[in-house]
Amino acid sequence: MQTVIIVVHLMIVATLIATVLLQKSEGGGLGMGGGAGFMSSRGTANLLTRTTAVLAFGFFLTSLALSWIASYDRRPSSVIVPSSQSQPASGTTPVAPPSSGGGLLDSLKKSDEQQNQPAPSGPQAPQSQ
Repeated sequence: MQTVIIVVHLMIVATLIATVLLQKSEGGGLGMGGGAGFMSSRGTANLLTRTTAVLAFGFFLTSLALSWIASYDRRPSSVIVPSSQSQPASGTTPVAPPSSGGGLLDSLKKSDEQQNQPAPSGPQAPQSQ
């Protein structure tokens, strides 16, 4: 479904670009406007204006559909609290959230002390065998 909407979206984009480029320049900012081209009648200008409006509406519609499809399966997540916590392995205790008196490092240190594993005091040199 998403692929079909992307293909339609790209076709609308290409047609919209061509339609905008075919329209007569009214500003004359580059000195190229004016003169009689092959699209000089007023009826053609109305047709191109309406075609541009219809294509713009289709562009916005397909853009909204693509963004809705992209966010359809997205679940809200938090950086602070994981949405799905896995069960801890046997023999280990889960890390408690930090209390008001300490930070994350203090809670990890307490968790290591509870598991009877002393925290390393600093970097250690590798030992040869």
